[in-house]
Amino acid sequence: MERAEQTGKEITARALGLVACTRCHLAWPKHAATCGRCGHKLISRDPKSLQRVWAFWILGLMCYVPANLFPMLQTRTLIYSQEDTIVGGAIELIHYGSWSVALVILFASVAIPIGKFLAIAFLAMSVSRPSSVSKSQRQLLYEVVDYIGRWSMIDIFVVAILSSLVQLSLLVTINPGPASLFFALSVIFTMISAHSFDSRMIWDAQRTQNEGNQDE
Repeated sequence: MERAEQTGKEITARALGLVACTRCHLAWPKHAATCGRCGHKLISRDPKSLQRVWAFWILGLMCYVPANLFPMLQTRTLIYSQEDTIVGGAIELIHYGSWSVALVILFASVAIPIGKFLAIAFLAMSVSRPSSVSKSQRQLLYEVVDYIGRWSMIDIFVVAILSSLVQLSLLVTINPGPASLFFALSVIFTMISAHSFDSRMIWDAQRTQNEGNQDE
């Protein structure tokens, strides 16, 4: 810390000859090949990180479109058969007065996925071009996206619970629609995309930008 205060620059683990394990986050000497605690391969920077981020991001987006167009839930009774999309099902719940449940579904199945797509794309682009958002804020954004990704599956959980509980033979049956598969794939691909992002590049990009400003 004293050295950092004297020079006015941040001292990174890379500058000290250390590399952190991306799985258990334990620091090791730079020449170490694998983590002694979890056995994960150690790498200072992943040069193909952004390629994987964009590849899985595009796959997730491609799956998210049919997930909103195809029916998520199929309800059959003796009288009628009904198929509801994610948004259509939420609107149906609102008509029945279940505002809270509808808002939870819309937030978890529409707002969060769209927010994740935008956040991951922003983080990926911010490491290759100047950004007005500070590195600390971008790091926090990455951690939030990485944490909340799994909660996007709440719509799938609701469909699975309803499908298992409401099976009254010929009277009424509830089955998952084709959108459930696409939605699950979209969540999985976006989670992999977020995990593929090497957040250390945020700090590298900011440091390169600062050095360029000093040279000018």
